[in-house]
Amino acid sequence: MAHIVVIGGGPAGLAAAEALAAGGCAVTVVERMPTIGRKMLMAGRGGLNLTHSESLERFLTRYGVARPWLEPALRAFSPDDLRDWAAGLGQPCFVGSSGRVFPQAMKASPLLRAWGARLAEQGVTILTRHAWTGWDGPGRVRVVSPHGERVLAADAVVLALGGASWARLGSDGAWTGLLTGEGVELAPFHPANCGFRTDWSDTLRARFAGTPLRGIALTPESGGPTVRGEAVVTARGLEGGAVYALSALLRDRIAAEGQARLMVDLRPDMTEAALAERLVRVRGRESLSNTLRKALRLPPVAVALLREGPDAPPRDAPSLARLIKAVPVTLTAPDSLDRAISVAGGVRADAVDARFMLRALPGVFVAGEMLDWEAPTGGYLLQACFATGRAAAHGVRDWLQEGGKERYPSCP
Repeated sequence: MAHIVVIGGGPAGLAAAEALAAGGCAVTVVERMPTIGRKMLMAGRGGLNLTHSESLERFLTRYGVARPWLEPALRAFSPDDLRDWAAGLGQPCFVGSSGRVFPQAMKASPLLRAWGARLAEQGVTILTRHAWTGWDGPGRVRVVSPHGERVLAADAVVLALGGASWARLGSDGAWTGLLTGEGVELAPFHPANCGFRTDWSDTLRARFAGTPLRGIALTPESGGPTVRGEAVVTARGLEGGAVYALSALLRDRIAAEGQARLMVDLRPDMTEAALAERLVRVRGRESLSNTLRKALRLPPVAVALLREGPDAPPRDAPSLARLIKAVPVTLTAPDSLDRAISVAGGVRADAVDARFMLRALPGVFVAGEMLDWEAPTGGYLLQACFATGRAAAHGVRDWLQEGGKERYPSCP
């Protein structure tokens, strides 16, 4: 029986372990944190958005330039397959009003417990508090634990170590040095699904940090889609779902031009003319704040945003209406990698073959956020982690059946 070592106990690694064990392999999962699935548990605080219910063709477009090399894995383990898998663990799912798919329990812990029980029944060994430190010769994986260093014999290895965000949950990107030292080509990490920094006034920062801007629409000034939803004013700038949906475009624009301007529509359901009409009815001797509150029910944070420019908001109704429909916010930098929900960068597409095996290291496969892809929030991140984990597992089995271990006796 082939023994496979899976390094990383997140969704990609556990998906690989499950598929390998189901295929008759002995599997050991190495996880440096005290428990498995810590990022999954964090995601579960918001309901655990597993995947999305839109058509598969539409779903695949969410991966942008990474679609061609991820598509086979996503078709082999589709959003419908993920929902069936969750139901098989006693965690049926439902589709929310946005099309996002959640377990009915609306949290990750029941799903993770059931998954762990299945892996135990399959005979999968899980070593927590064990950190991978490299190889100790052909087919020998070196790990270190609180009890010292040990070496695990492996017929193949699956790496599922995550990206470089949320280091405290286990994804710190420290593996990059080990792979570059072996000749694996990596793309640099960049924050994805992230917030952005801007130079707020001291007044706005002090009064409104942590305050949501609800029911708005965001449009990049120099072109791009309009996204409706919610953002949150932070001490550093802006974050939230509507911002994350534009993060790749805004990040790349800042990299190219040094900054990006985002136009905030505070009342996307109303035209300029309708706004101006309401403002005229109320203005009279009222202050700007009272006018905006009475005429348009704008909350204080929205009024503060209107005051952020170098000039005072215009007094005449048509100009004020025009500003309400497009409040400019200058973004100066993405927020830090560790605050990003996910990352772009990692193992390049041309560094792996169709089975997700590293070309530089035959017998070593990679999956999940280690790979150089990005996608928006909405279930696309977890889906690709599950799908590439299972694809890497099938790649391992195919490679072994083809005699890969015998043809590459010097592989790590």
